[in-house]
Amino acid sequence: MSWPDGRYIQAAVFFSRWLLAPFLLGLLLCLALLIYRFFADLFVLAIQVQSLNWHDLVTGVLNLVDLALTANLILIVIFSGFENFIRRIDAAAHPDWPEGLTQVDFGALKQKLLGSIVGIAAVDALAWYFDLEKSPDTSKLLWVLGFPLVFAVVMLLLAVADWFSDRRKKGA
Repeated sequence: MSWPDGRYIQAAVFFSRWLLAPFLLGLLLCLALLIYRFFADLFVLAIQVQSLNWHDLVTGVLNLVDLALTANLILIVIFSGFENFIRRIDAAAHPDWPEGLTQVDFGALKQKLLGSIVGIAAVDALAWYFDLEKSPDTSKLLWVLGFPLVFAVVMLLLAVADWFSDRRKKGA
């Protein structure tokens, strides 16, 4: 008995990309959970709005923004994972779809993901800043401020690396 032809291994590896589909479906379910949490938090915020001071109201709204940014992040991962690993999305068949959903290469994905993470971390830092009077912990303040800054620096470094890579490809 001889070793199977390399084509079978290649076909098995190629079709294994469909193993990613359950993860993407799971992320869709997570999106539904975020929608539930968003409206539950919105309902609580609307009921309590009369008794909230300005800082607590803004913190509640920032938490809703945080949930919306997280939902955007999940959609980016779902569409990018589907487009890059499972099947190309025919943008011509969907002219009303946003370009960012149907044409996400790896470089754009890195920038969008890091941009979303920086946005989420910045919103969290702002919400924590508003609660500073309740728990004045300077070590936590350094972490809260440093976290988005580190992601912003990484995002900048990746953008510069992508820029150099694009220049090298165009020059070659």
